[in-house]
Amino acid sequence: MGELQTTNKTLVSQENANAYVKAVLQANGVSEKDATTIAHCLVAADLRGVDTHGVNRIPSYLARVRQGVLDPTAQPTIVNQTPVVAQVDGKNAFGFVAAKLGMEKAIDMAKTYGIGMVSVKHSNHFGMSAWLVQQALDAGMMSLVFTNSSPALPVWGGKEKLMGVSPIACGAPGSEHDFILDMAPSVAARGKIYKAKRRGEKIPVDWALDKDGNRTDDPSAALEGVMLPMGGPKGSALSIMMDVFSGVLSGSAFAGHVTNPYDPSKPADVGHFLIALKPDLFLSSDEFKQRMEYLYHRVSSPIDKTYILNADRRQVVHCEKMAGVDRIYFPGEIEQLTEAERKQSGIPYVAAEIEALNAEARRVGAPDIVVSQ
Repeated sequence: MGELQTTNKTLVSQENANAYVKAVLQANGVSEKDATTIAHCLVAADLRGVDTHGVNRIPSYLARVRQGVLDPTAQPTIVNQTPVVAQVDGKNAFGFVAAKLGMEKAIDMAKTYGIGMVSVKHSNHFGMSAWLVQQALDAGMMSLVFTNSSPALPVWGGKEKLMGVSPIACGAPGSEHDFILDMAPSVAARGKIYKAKRRGEKIPVDWALDKDGNRTDDPSAALEGVMLPMGGPKGSALSIMMDVFSGVLSGSAFAGHVTNPYDPSKPADVGHFLIALKPDLFLSSDEFKQRMEYLYHRVSSPIDKTYILNADRRQVVHCEKMAGVDRIYFPGEIEQLTEAERKQSGIPYVAAEIEALNAEARRVGAPDIVVSQ
């Protein structure tokens, strides 16, 4: 399989990517409000360098809309269970719409009671989990974000696809540096394999097994086989945990029955689990953020050598680096730096990706995506 020259990419501005997504979604029956939400989330992923969960997901989402297994007009509903617990019925709407509503509800409850927990049922793929963490951060909240997903991993000791590559995400606000963790329990996110297949690239041989159980660098063979869990049984256990909290608890599909987002044959029935938490429950907001800033400078190793914490003038000694490492990054920091860069330079896509996006636009008479000159 020949590799594409992926350095030869076309740049698209944040504004143009956002306009494209909104236009093509609205031409497919999505309301302007929901199209705005979905566009924001997909473009946010591309800006952060999470290209596997960005605008290139549009063709697979719209294939599901055309097949009638994803309802572009559905409006999720909320039922309160207790003052701090609620459930969203996604009604088979776009996962972005259902999850945003769920996090809004969790934040509202947390503002009053300190914590809010929302279970979401009958939803769909919601892209990059970090956008939900950011939604909570924008409201000054800590958060936990779980979801389950379609089978891709074997349970430890098995060889069949059973558990999803279901991400765990969480966040906490700092005075200058927010903490954002968004990771899958596999060696690599499955979306990276789809991305490699789309771009005609090979994958590292430690990412997946083919259908015969052999390591492979061919993304097509990997998609016919299984992803490999990170840390062996630890990654497998994390994936099961996501299924317990997102699928079993919510009443959505679980135990291998979530439908693949690239399979337009039936509804996905994804479940999510969302928690928002006030960071000033046990100490003041200022003290919490100062402690977060101390943690950032203690863990990371940016260019400056020392940092003085204003609260008590303690000098932070940065983490010592292993040989060959120039800098240690805080979780989410690389993505934040990528976002700052791409907001200036644009989002890179290869020619095949641009053509696939334009094909979707032409199908419904929407404008092509506008690329940088």
